[in-house]
Amino acid sequence: MSSPEVRKEKSQDVVHTVATLGFVERILSASVKHRVLVLVLTAIFFALGLQAAFRVPIDAVPDVTNVQVQVITSAPTLGPLDVESHVTFPVEKAMAGLPGLEEVRSISRAGISVVTCVFADGVDLYGARAQVAQRLDSARREIPTEFGDPELGPVSSGLGEVFHFELRTDANPDGSPRHPLLDRRTFLDWTIAPRLRLVPGVVEVNAFGGAARSLEISLDPSRLAANRVGVSEVVDAIKRNHISEGGAYLVSGREHVTVRGEGRIASREDLENVVVLTRETTPLYVRDLGVVRDAPLVRYGAVTRDGRADEAVVGVVMMLRGANSGEVVRGVKEAIADIETTLPAGMHIDAYYDRTALVDRTIHTVGKNLIEASLLVLLVLFVTLGSFRAGLVVAITIPLALLGVFLGMSLGGISGNLVSLGAIDFGLVVDGAIIIVENALHRLAERRAQLGRPLTDQERSSVVVGAAREVRKATAFGEAIIALVYVPIIALQSIEGRMFRPMALTVLFALATAFVLSLTLVPALASWILPKDPPLKQATPSSPLVADEGRFAALAHRLYAPLLARTLRAPRLVTAVAVGLFFLSIGVASRMGREFLPKLDEGTMVLAAVRLPSVSLDQSLAMTRKTEEVLKRFPEVTSVVSRTGRAEIAVDPMGINMTDVYVLLKPKEEWTTAKTREELIEIFDKALSGAVPGTGFAFSQPIEMNTNDLLAGIESDLAVHLYGNDLVQLRQTADAIVRSLKTIPGAKDVRAEQIAGMSVLSAKVDRAAVGRAGVDAQTVLATIAAVGGIHVVVFLERGVRVPIVVRLDGATRSNPELLAQVPVKTANGTLPTGQLVTFETTPGPSQIGRERLSRRITVQLDVRGRDVGSFVEEAKKKLGKDVKLPTGYYTVWAGEYERLQSATHQLAVVVPIALVLIVVLLALTFGRFRPALLIFLNVPMATSGGLLALALRGEELSISAGVGMIALFGVAVLNGLVLVTNIEERRDAGAPLAAAVRDGAESRLRPVLTTALVASLGFLPMMLAHGAGAEVQRPLATVVVGGIVTSTLLTLFVLPALYEWLGGRSESERDLTASASL
Repeated sequence: MSSPEVRKEKSQDVVHTVATLGFVERILSASVKHRVLVLVLTAIFFALGLQAAFRVPIDAVPDVTNVQVQVITSAPTLGPLDVESHVTFPVEKAMAGLPGLEEVRSISRAGISVVTCVFADGVDLYGARAQVAQRLDSARREIPTEFGDPELGPVSSGLGEVFHFELRTDANPDGSPRHPLLDRRTFLDWTIAPRLRLVPGVVEVNAFGGAARSLEISLDPSRLAANRVGVSEVVDAIKRNHISEGGAYLVSGREHVTVRGEGRIASREDLENVVVLTRETTPLYVRDLGVVRDAPLVRYGAVTRDGRADEAVVGVVMMLRGANSGEVVRGVKEAIADIETTLPAGMHIDAYYDRTALVDRTIHTVGKNLIEASLLVLLVLFVTLGSFRAGLVVAITIPLALLGVFLGMSLGGISGNLVSLGAIDFGLVVDGAIIIVENALHRLAERRAQLGRPLTDQERSSVVVGAAREVRKATAFGEAIIALVYVPIIALQSIEGRMFRPMALTVLFALATAFVLSLTLVPALASWILPKDPPLKQATPSSPLVADEGRFAALAHRLYAPLLARTLRAPRLVTAVAVGLFFLSIGVASRMGREFLPKLDEGTMVLAAVRLPSVSLDQSLAMTRKTEEVLKRFPEVTSVVSRTGRAEIAVDPMGINMTDVYVLLKPKEEWTTAKTREELIEIFDKALSGAVPGTGFAFSQPIEMNTNDLLAGIESDLAVHLYGNDLVQLRQTADAIVRSLKTIPGAKDVRAEQIAGMSVLSAKVDRAAVGRAGVDAQTVLATIAAVGGIHVVVFLERGVRVPIVVRLDGATRSNPELLAQVPVKTANGTLPTGQLVTFETTPGPSQIGRERLSRRITVQLDVRGRDVGSFVEEAKKKLGKDVKLPTGYYTVWAGEYERLQSATHQLAVVVPIALVLIVVLLALTFGRFRPALLIFLNVPMATSGGLLALALRGEELSISAGVGMIALFGVAVLNGLVLVTNIEERRDAGAPLAAAVRDGAESRLRPVLTTALVASLGFLPMMLAHGAGAEVQRPLATVVVGGIVTSTLLTLFVLPALYEWLGGRSESERDLTASASL
């Protein structure tokens, strides 16, 4: 007997349910009534989805690059300290206070400044670039013109480098290259690169290696002295003789004639014949003072390949951020095919890195997993539902839901990749359809038994609508729960949000599509395809006819019924086992390793090689060739391309002591030296450490390295940023940190940023001597500038812009004593430079990093053989004991650990929100908290299974596993919701508690098993996959599969026992209350 309050509450629930279901019932009835219209609309949707599938950008991984703008300033006349004070600091100061600006970091090297402005997520990239460009106007006013002009870097990202190629040449009979470096570089700069920039989605073509052409006047100091001329006079003469003037126009008869005065240098002969000065009617020409020749500009980098003596010239195609890498590379290949027909004889384009190869491998893994998951889900459907027609109705929703995902991704600008497409579980997609079709089969069989004849079409349609209406409330709330647990993932910020937000959105697109289909197409097809004369059976000769659920369901019932009976007799024991399992899993989890994300094996390795800062370019190249020779001995290596120093567009301003070595590998199935990437790295490291002394190596991958560099300015897994102002103190403290970290197990490739070790030849103007000579400092220092070359003007030669450079000859540039003898024009003749300046060779910094308004030095390292989380915890304790930081200095951990901490803190907020949403929705479903809390027990039980599955498979706790846990919560609750809803309905109908629990559990066995099987088998291929990218998906899939196993056991056994146990107390309490009231 129920109290009046309970009856009133139930009556309110009924009114609310009727009002809610009225709209749903109308949709169901309309869909069944107008089946043809539903099929036509489905066909239109199919066509739109198919079209969208070909428009969705495809890539290997999500682009996690933050919103950032780089400001690059080329300052060839300045050293690191001058670059910092005269260029970098004015730019940093100008950026202060920009809306949405979160971080400003910079690097200052000899000849270049790169300032990176990082903005908050959600800030429009092009809006940020416009703001930075506007602020650069104020920065330019503080930067002297001769020190450089700040420019914005290209709009690219960590996924920007999509295609690398070498411009190769045949050899002459004597072995020399048929086309020298100068010609190849010129052809790349002025023929190939401009045409590739026209390809949609290409933002830049970065040229590496070779020699950029200039027309150089190589001055002979002895000739300058003999003619009493200095460098400044030569520079001024060239400027005066490279001009053009406009004379407006004149009218000649009826014609309008434009007047122009042309005095520009147009050839080598013109330059040679420029008059520097005239003495007594005798002109002194440029050719009298030196040699005019084609020569390379000062080189800050070079490229070698496979240990060849001849250097290489390569181009790197950089993709516009947000573009479709597949389409961009396809367009680049088509353009290259056209360009190759116009190449000079003996010149070829050889592509050596194509990102679409990685994309194809990863998408193959995703596609294979989806196909296998689909087949497994279909197999389960046909077996458990016991009807091919029923399985077909449910199966049709799978491809349609996938097309709905593509349509949403196309409209939302989301790329298809390992994460966004890899998290789709067709088991979740078909859950609602399964429950509707299963109940329709059951009701059709009941109606067939009642009538004693096959159903008419109208009767079948009516039964299908009624069956769908019966379970639609439970399935709607279940789908809402699954959807809502993904909503907090959308709220994730930083790299975690950029990584997993697309995944959450794609799952929501799939669920939304499946929800609409379950209200429209599924009932329409069910009323058309499901049998009018379903098979019936009799348990005994005297029992009534009931639905024949098939062999699988019959076998499951025979096994389940006795086990359920035993469970119901020992609720305390069952509960204790469940609680014990939960605490066991927590204990196991506390001993597991932690990492941000498993590493994607890109199939290409990058070695970051670092040498002493004072090493010459030639010595760096010699050591690089030796590195290439060692690596080429391994059968796994197909080619080795090494980029030393920096390119023309210095997004990564490396010094000539730094080399990025790209190691192109065969497919892993063809490896013989090692089986895993980690083993191969150890073997490479051992071989190189003995063969190439004086070089430190760090191992990474192209996308991984570029992304780390853009996100944190590092190339390794981890970094310790040390902040302070004194460069000497920074270096000494960083060296102490390196020594301490090297003693920790798992630390590999530990190295401090090399900020010292660069020798500087300073020429300080003697003010007294300059005053006596009647000359200014600018005239004197023009001699010093001529060591690197003074860019005077630019002339055009057949469409190629060639700078004219005034430079001292090679002998003088390499000998400080000869440099001191170069004459400087004074008021009374000439004086040697050495009498006007003081030369001094001193050590100086090789680079200066800045961040957080302070100077910074970075200690980088990789972690191999253990997890990042435990390593950093041990490292913090070790550094606290071994290294005493100077007053005012502090450290910050960056890289993977920083991202792990950020993600952990965000999940600590997101997970409770997801759990609260589940409880609230469950309470709304039943109108009270007791059944809601019972169902919620599936969450800790599912967590137990997920954690134990991770431990058994040797996986570590990662953000991927954490997101899988959130996704698991919704799946785990759904089955409990279906079971408890059925029990509640039986109790409301007046059934005794024990009978309601037993019959409700047994009647829901098939849908519970079916939904659990399809949900877990949907992730099973992903959990067992070993293809490209599988390592990123495995933790998520493992958590879901393991959690579904344990949560299903709880649903089928623990939940009924707890319901009867706790529900029995509630029933007794209600009886006592009712008796007291009487």
